[in-house]
Amino acid sequence: MQDILKKVHVHMPFHYLYEFQEMVLQKKMNLEIYFSHDALNKLDTAKCQQTAELLTNSGCKITFHAPFMDLRPGALDDKIRRTSIDRIKQVFDLVPYFHPLRIVCHPSYDSRYYVSCDEEWLENSTETWRELIALIEDTGTKIALENVYEREPSVLRRLFERLNSDRICFCFDTGHFNAFARVPLGIWLAEMGKYLGHLHLHDNHGRFDEHLPVGNGTFPFAELFQTLQDIEARPLITLEAHAQADLWQSLDNIKKMGILKD
Repeated sequence: MQDILKKVHVHMPFHYLYEFQEMVLQKKMNLEIYFSHDALNKLDTAKCQQTAELLTNSGCKITFHAPFMDLRPGALDDKIRRTSIDRIKQVFDLVPYFHPLRIVCHPSYDSRYYVSCDEEWLENSTETWRELIALIEDTGTKIALENVYEREPSVLRRLFERLNSDRICFCFDTGHFNAFARVPLGIWLAEMGKYLGHLHLHDNHGRFDEHLPVGNGTFPFAELFQTLQDIEARPLITLEAHAQADLWQSLDNIKKMGILKD
């Protein structure tokens, strides 16, 4: 499984990083480090910088997952949007230490919430992400915007068209698609494939965001990877396991499915 582990990033909440640091270094894991609001409130910058140096000097590639709980980066209320931006910016402040390849963020569009105000949401979202893109213009980092509750891809596609930047890409989350999307996978990939730069792999049975190991639910992984091959997309990949046993199960299932051979 080590050969597959080299090809992916592993979800790791920042507060668990010190606990699992020895394993990470031993296996030279590439990480997607998730910074929750609580982790950012308690952040020891000097210790964080030391950890970053240790990981990068050991050859571990890094991506970030920005905080998302309670945040509305496309909010119609300017004060809510400003607070959301300020919180997300705290992760961007750590870019010089870790040099992450991606910062995964939730645009947080939900048609059940933003009723009949797509245009206002798009205008505010565009302004938000342009402000954050400016912070990484001279780095090797890209922002990856992730689907969550979006039932279909048109609003996200319109956002990417407006941003029109090579510093931002689409993060396709398989579990979120399986639980919340209402149009077929082919439509999502046809509309968003040109922007695809990152994948979150986890599984469920189509009703809840269970975060099961890859292959333990109903998401069509074979179809996804065949389409990626057809459109010659080579996104970075994160295994979003929420337990260590689920990570090993995902790796074992991926090996059996043969979807990360190349």
